[in-house]
Amino acid sequence: MDKMVVSPPQREDIHWPALIAAIASITAVGIAMGLGLPLLSIILEKRGISSTMIGVNTAMGGVAAMAAAPLTTMIAKRITVVNTMLLAIVAAAVSALGFYYAEAFWLWFPLRIVFHGAVTMLFILSEFWINTAAPPSRRGFVLGIYAAVLSLGFAAGPLIFSILGSDGIAPFLVGAVIILMAAVPVVIARHENPPIAEPAKHPFLRYVFLVPTATAAVFVFGAVESGGLSLFPLYAKSTGFGESQGAILLSMIGLGNVIFQIPMGMLADRSSDRRRLLSIVAVIGLIGSLALPWMIENWLYASIILLLWGGCVAGLYTIGLAHLGDTLHGSDLAAANAAFVFCYALGTLIGPQLIGGAMDLFGSHGFAWSLAFFFGLYVALTVIRILLRPKRA
Repeated sequence: MDKMVVSPPQREDIHWPALIAAIASITAVGIAMGLGLPLLSIILEKRGISSTMIGVNTAMGGVAAMAAAPLTTMIAKRITVVNTMLLAIVAAAVSALGFYYAEAFWLWFPLRIVFHGAVTMLFILSEFWINTAAPPSRRGFVLGIYAAVLSLGFAAGPLIFSILGSDGIAPFLVGAVIILMAAVPVVIARHENPPIAEPAKHPFLRYVFLVPTATAAVFVFGAVESGGLSLFPLYAKSTGFGESQGAILLSMIGLGNVIFQIPMGMLADRSSDRRRLLSIVAVIGLIGSLALPWMIENWLYASIILLLWGGCVAGLYTIGLAHLGDTLHGSDLAAANAAFVFCYALGTLIGPQLIGGAMDLFGSHGFAWSLAFFFGLYVALTVIRILLRPKRA
């Protein structure tokens, strides 16, 4: 089922303190993740860890997110959204700094679990908060702003990495401080704390299938984003780029996200059938993935295609999230946001392993072929659903 009829929220104005708190807090986390994912992969490679094992370690973040997603709403209902977010911020900051002190590779697995579990809670609750702060008629636009600023954080992360490098405590310390800064706007907006009064109407997994086109979209986005951020530095290095050049190329993906998110949100507001819009975005992602092996040799061509590709790919997230906010409200929206992030986490679990394994099996260009595989599957899904289920009433 792609649509569920519910009563609209009563308030039509934007809750600005909540909007600012959600955007600022998740942006800080975006910067830390954009910095941390390539940083950790480079350090593990320097220690002689294979691409497959790097992918497995990165995928532990997906395991943590899948475990945290069903628990988030229950915890927030018990101790409030704001308090849950503050606890998650502290846990994420401490674990981010912990990577520097963990010499043994096995210690990176529990650290990944703590870090990504905490970040998952921040994603779920900030998205729920911002969806409740957005008026229905401008939800896509507001979520476009949210996603654009989040993408700016992801783009800034690799740039910071290119400046700080992978040696010493500096990149870990900077990441932890940035995460802790996210607590400030959350505390300021604590009086806008969104209530979760009653339990959700359905079991958790039911929300995964209420809007299947959107949840499949965020699954693909999670696989591509997590695997891409983690393993693109290795792909760039294998094709002749230096560490800083690869980081700058990676930041082009994030920059494309920033440029395209608000237009994507506005298109979502004006679209009568978002499945078609999601399908178009996936086709662009497929074309970009297939073109990457031929473009990667030229830095300028590669940067242009990554800019366009990254911007359109992130539309899967923004459009899907806007659709979610239109169909559900209150505790159902909180539970659906958790299910949405659960699907994203499932993608982050599968994506790095498949992409890392493809690079070990087929060489460096296995990176691009595996990305194309994910997009091809989603294009097939959307085409089948459009053909079998014509435009909804």
